[in-house]
Amino acid sequence: MTLPRFATIVVALCTLAACSTVPRIVNEYRIDVQQGNVLTQEMVAQLRPGQTKDQVRFILGTPVLVDMFHANRWDYFYWLKRGNASKPETRRFSAFFDTDGKLVRVDGDVAAANPNDTDVAPDTTKREIDLGSIPADGTTPMPPPDKGGFFGRILESVGL
Repeated sequence: MTLPRFATIVVALCTLAACSTVPRIVNEYRIDVQQGNVLTQEMVAQLRPGQTKDQVRFILGTPVLVDMFHANRWDYFYWLKRGNASKPETRRFSAFFDTDGKLVRVDGDVAAANPNDTDVAPDTTKREIDLGSIPADGTTPMPPPDKGGFFGRILESVGL
């Protein structure tokens, strides 16, 4: 008779122990969750007043929110929740256009460059294409060819 009572008590204690919290010695892996547009200071620094919507879209990407009631405002939102962090990182950025579709001002967590900033060193590994300089007749000027890599120079020296 004591064996069934003892077994019932052991099962009840095991059930209660399963519901308790145990200090975590080894934490499980949690992935980083990223949503929205990745906006860096370098991207926003390329914005200048008077740029067209196409130029802004080329620099920043497609906006997360284009409100049909405020067609001259684009909202960019970025949210990153790192697996080991408790608080997510958020960025909000808005671009405002005039009735002609030209960039007037920006607002948000990431600051744009001043129009008179000329001390920004150009990066030779990046190519910027001014979308406003493309002729309307459809002919596009080709960018200068890149220098060939190591194997390209060897093949060129051989004559292939």
